[in-house]
Amino acid sequence: MSTSRDSLDVAFVVTSPGIMTTLQDSGRFGQGHLGLPPSGALDTMSLGLANALVGNTPTSESQTGLLQEFGALEVTLMGPRLRLVGGDCVVAITGDAEVLVNDRRAEAFRALVLRDGDELHIRRVLSGARAYLAVGGGFAATPFLGSVSTLVRADIGGFDGRALVVGDRLALNDPVAGASHSGKVGERHLPQREKRPIRVVLGPQSIFFKSAKIARFLSAEWSILTLSDRMGYRLVGPVLVSTLGHNIVSDALMTGSVQIPGDGQPIIAMNDRGTTGGYPKIATVIRADLARLGQMKPGDRLCFEVVDPAYAEILWRGRQRAFRTYLARLAM
Repeated sequence: MSTSRDSLDVAFVVTSPGIMTTLQDSGRFGQGHLGLPPSGALDTMSLGLANALVGNTPTSESQTGLLQEFGALEVTLMGPRLRLVGGDCVVAITGDAEVLVNDRRAEAFRALVLRDGDELHIRRVLSGARAYLAVGGGFAATPFLGSVSTLVRADIGGFDGRALVVGDRLALNDPVAGASHSGKVGERHLPQREKRPIRVVLGPQSIFFKSAKIARFLSAEWSILTLSDRMGYRLVGPVLVSTLGHNIVSDALMTGSVQIPGDGQPIIAMNDRGTTGGYPKIATVIRADLARLGQMKPGDRLCFEVVDPAYAEILWRGRQRAFRTYLARLAM
């Protein structure tokens, strides 16, 4: 790979931005008191796998002590067309994506060497809603409060706090870093292939609903509306009426909180959510199912299954342990 120029001279030039392409990392945690949600990748496991394929090792995030993934481009449904200028680099795309390099088919879930002048096109996401593009050494973006994740509504993070537009120049931090990487996975990681209910624990205001309404919430099939985005998923299905009203003193929202507003139709708080909300929360999606939820798109149908909080913790720890083992084998 070429190393004759300064690394920041190596960049992707955006010739087509895709529907909604933003830079995301693991998230901006510990800032809720400032009114800032975590943002970050909706499918953190696919983000981690993309970074692992190009040799990007997570670093310790100073404010929270959590491991922070390198920022990668989160592609929604239809992806960008990017032209590499100034040198070479290694990239990897995860997600069920159709990938083209110089208009020829290329593989997702493996490290790809791109040369100066190559054009990379993530044409579309075939199943699920999102794909992730990581580059060896990472993108040259300035962290805001410990994270490069883009929060469009606040114009912070990423590249100028917004989704990509035509003409953007995405400088690479250290493209030589991935020069020796040739990673490839044996089995694709696709959360959307797990066909089972989204698991929840009952929420702090579940007592606002009669047991028959909670049973209806858990037995119904819900559809994701087009008015859904990184802030929240709006669902449509049977009307859920609260016996104590649909307004509460605003309290904390978590990613995965399922609110029931006055129309009785659930809203699932996602990564770019508000930090507080004034609707009763009937349930919260468990952390182990957030990646699968993040791969859902408008028109998809889902149902819910309640689990005990202790079991939810076991599921999350087990999933993380299995994923770390998988990534360790990939690095060998």
